Amino acid sequence: MNPQPTDSPQDGGLEGRTAVVTGANSGIGLQTVIGLARRGASVVLACRDQERGAAALQTARKASGSDRLELRSLDLANLASIRGFARDWTGALDILVNNAGVMATPLRHTVDGFEQQFGINHLGHFALTGLLLGALRSSPSGRVVTVSSLAHRRGRIDFSDLNAHGRYRSWKAYGQSKLANLLFTMELDRRLRAAGWPLIACAAHPGLSTTNLTNGVRGAAVLDLLGGAIRVMGQSDADGAKPILLAATGAQVRGGDYYGPDGAGETRGNPVLVAPAPAVLDPVTAARLWSASEELTGVRYQDLPAAP
Repeated sequence: MNPQPTDSPQDGGLEGRTAVVTGANSGIGLQTVIGLARRGASVVLACRDQERGAAALQTARKASGSDRLELRSLDLANLASIRGFARDWTGALDILVNNAGVMATPLRHTVDGFEQQFGINHLGHFALTGLLLGALRSSPSGRVVTVSSLAHRRGRIDFSDLNAHGRYRSWKAYGQSKLANLLFTMELDRRLRAAGWPLIACAAHPGLSTTNLTNGVRGAAVLDLLGGAIRVMGQSDADGAKPILLAATGAQVRGGDYYGPDGAGETRGNPVLVAPAPAVLDPVTAARLWSASEELTGVRYQDLPAAP
């Protein structure tokens, strides 16, 4: 599917700002890159697969008409890669879009021993955000956008077995990782407000969108059923990127906001402020997950104490 522009050529407003989009080689991530670039931002495509990333870079340049695009290597399944990406960063960072993810994959563990979905979708982004916090704070209008999913509503954080060394159920693990994305966002927002920092932490979800995220789903029957549901109830990856772009650029966005489509079941439609599941607003679980994430990754958010 050829990416379609999410904005008109006249869109602007991000000139002089720098953004990073993880998982930018296709789908929602690529469309987010195109949308940010068309608004005038300089955008770094942070991708694990450099060959696919290079192809996405050319696609984004052509679709956006911008030459302010750059490809950098980032593997969210490897803490050493995350630390290297952050170590090589210089200057301020205005927008970080934590988009990369995997969905309902067979049981695998990252090189650091994390269950793959929890490790990539949550822990990798937790570590990346923490390691880039100084660059984000250097921006007068820094913003962290973490991409969640409708599946967060079925999620539960299993603190007794975060890395699936016991029984593993792929969809349960996916729901846990997407709930973790939102708990992280809300806890980060609480800590930022307590510290008095102007940095904004918010989140978004794309509804049901046509992407390659289903590539890792186990079982042809499940994949066929999921693909059929997306075709009937869902929307294009260009439309799915709109809530993420709103969260990343909207002047009305506040810390802790969550954006998604306004259609039935939030599966498709125009981007609006939406309500997360009640579990997302539990500060005790969020703080416990934060502590667990620090212990697992070894990344601590310096100068950002826990909210009272």
